[in-house]
Amino acid sequence: MDATDFPDDLVQTQAAWNATYDALAAPRPRDTTALRRRLLLLSVRLWWHPHWETAPSVPAARSELRQLVRAHRAVRAA
Repeated sequence: MDATDFPDDLVQTQAAWNATYDALAAPRPRDTTALRRRLLLLSVRLWWHPHWETAPSVPAARSELRQLVRAHRAVRAA
């Protein structure tokens, strides 16, 4: 599966989930309730995205999406 196989909104949602998770995992996070609610909302959007209905192997595709977003973030950080 290529990066182009994932819809932009799905990639953006995964990136937002990662950023929210990192903010929550930081030492002494502020406003943890809002961060947890956002993480739950993003989790639901990721889980129930219509793209998964057409993916040939959903578990593998979900894993590839997470790896793709991490790789994009690493490239931006460099």
